[in-house]
Amino acid sequence: MLTTLLAFANTIAIIPQPSIVIPQPGGFDLNAQTVISADKGLANVATRLREYWKTGTGLELPNGSSTSNVIRIKLDSKAKLGEEGYRLTVDPQMVEIVAAKPAGAFYAVQSLRQLLPADSFGNKKSSQKLVVPSVIIEDVPRFSWRGSMLDTGRHFMPKEAIKKYIDTLALHKLNVFHWHLTEDQGWRLEIKKYPKLTSVGSTRSKTMLKYSPAEYENKPYGGFYTQQDAKEIVKYAAERYVTVVPEIEMPGHSQAAIAAYPELGNTKDQLEVANKWGVVTHVYNPELTTIKFLQDVLDEVMAIFPSKYIHIGGDECPKDEWKASPRVQQLIKERGLKDEHEMQSWFIGQMDKYLASKGRNLIGWDEILEGGLAPGAAVMSWRGEAGGIAAAKAKHNVVMASNNAFYFDYYQADPKNEPHAIGGFLPLKKVYDFDILPATLKPDERKYIIGGQFQIWTEYIRTPEYAEYMAFPRGCAAAEVLWSAKSKKNFRNFVERLTTHADRLTALGVNFRPLDPGVAGVAAEWKSGDFSNDYQVKSFNITQAVPVAGSYTVLFQYTGGGQRLDVDGIEILVNGEVAATDPHYGRTGSVNVDNLWKFNLKNLPKGAKVELRIKARGDGGGDTNGDITITKA
Repeated sequence: MLTTLLAFANTIAIIPQPSIVIPQPGGFDLNAQTVISADKGLANVATRLREYWKTGTGLELPNGSSTSNVIRIKLDSKAKLGEEGYRLTVDPQMVEIVAAKPAGAFYAVQSLRQLLPADSFGNKKSSQKLVVPSVIIEDVPRFSWRGSMLDTGRHFMPKEAIKKYIDTLALHKLNVFHWHLTEDQGWRLEIKKYPKLTSVGSTRSKTMLKYSPAEYENKPYGGFYTQQDAKEIVKYAAERYVTVVPEIEMPGHSQAAIAAYPELGNTKDQLEVANKWGVVTHVYNPELTTIKFLQDVLDEVMAIFPSKYIHIGGDECPKDEWKASPRVQQLIKERGLKDEHEMQSWFIGQMDKYLASKGRNLIGWDEILEGGLAPGAAVMSWRGEAGGIAAAKAKHNVVMASNNAFYFDYYQADPKNEPHAIGGFLPLKKVYDFDILPATLKPDERKYIIGGQFQIWTEYIRTPEYAEYMAFPRGCAAAEVLWSAKSKKNFRNFVERLTTHADRLTALGVNFRPLDPGVAGVAAEWKSGDFSNDYQVKSFNITQAVPVAGSYTVLFQYTGGGQRLDVDGIEILVNGEVAATDPHYGRTGSVNVDNLWKFNLKNLPKGAKVELRIKARGDGGGDTNGDITITKA
């Protein structure tokens, strides 16, 4: 029996990894006689469960109060499970979900779904006998803010695509959808008091396809969400325990709004909606009339979005126009400010006070730290972790959104084999290995890190399908970073579960990037300091990765650091003797060149020790990290 239970434990493929999983004998038959019994206050959770399984299995699952063949969903205010934790117990008679709050019960449903075969997720009715394996799961999240940002300013995403994206976030127990709604290249939300924001500001004359050399699609591009659209999405998200946090950019990233209302700018010139990517120098002026305009906008935004936080951007605001404007220089003196940075701080402070007067909290990108942080503001740290560290030390809440680990517009594999992206390199393992709690923070400062999120910036992400491709499976890794205890993280185990989970995403029609062959077979790794700028010889024990004779491939995959790795050939040693070689040169870094080596072992004695010996260097230094994957050909 113990062997059976251990085998079952190894087949549970829940993402993100629960806190405690205890396998039990037997299983629960899900069939036409199964009923749902839900406590008062849990009707929405029962509805979601009913919808999920009706779509994938055809079963109706009516309400009922049977003592057997029942899925019982209970609220227990005394359960020490926090706002979002749950206890899930499955035995042959009953499935029982216990949570202190409805959100926890909903997350239990997501784990329950993942105990069934992958084809129960799709629109095709499952042909298998549906047995939920008996198990006890107790689970609580590590962080309260677990999110994703989707930029619809550069490229508009249809309403139904937004809903599908929210569904996929909810499956992974992510609870914040940060909706980037305004940009230099397009204003996407209807504001009734200022209709030209969408009648003018939502459409650009052309779209940049590549930055250098510049390449364009020379036709108008536009789209926007009505307020009714936005309310519909907010309601849809709330039913899945996802909070929608809107972002209205200011004082930079504002050319679309200035194109609609030139008086908001610094030159009063008639601008067009921007059609080039990058940082734009046209920004809002800091007049009180502009402040009032944006507060009017925020009034309508707050009427649509009930979220505690309202995001005002605050990033990448060039000061060129402010420096050149006699009027702005006059305002700096009149307001007793030191310079343009303090003017930006003043600008953000006006919004912070206004939002606070309405019972809301301001959140912005880490540039809002420049010139002094507004009281009550929270910081979204994107330029690495430094901004988040500074904000936490100043006792401001922080959401870690680091471009080092959570910018999913970066390439996830060799650029020459991937669709065109903005640049950068962010493979799956680097996402998974990220810890959003900086070691430099003291324990009493760490409490201000309330969570993190991954970003999908859409300069070159033109369709929902491409957005899904860039978001997943890296979003699965981010979900585990944000939900699971640090002590539970294990990349190899994660990839094993992800292999099963990929079938669920396929059934749901999510256009995720396929897993690389051998991604689960990481045989060894090199770390910063293992190599220097000069070539060195280093050996790795790969006995477990090469269990039998045959042909194999060796892949070196850079995962981070300041230098690439140059490899000048490999040797395979069996019991200390060279048994195979591949002497060619290759390298791995932000761009891979010939970084696949091959070898063939004609004989492999039982119990032999197998080693990989390489001659390699870090190009320019020893700050290089990566995985060595070995796959049988």
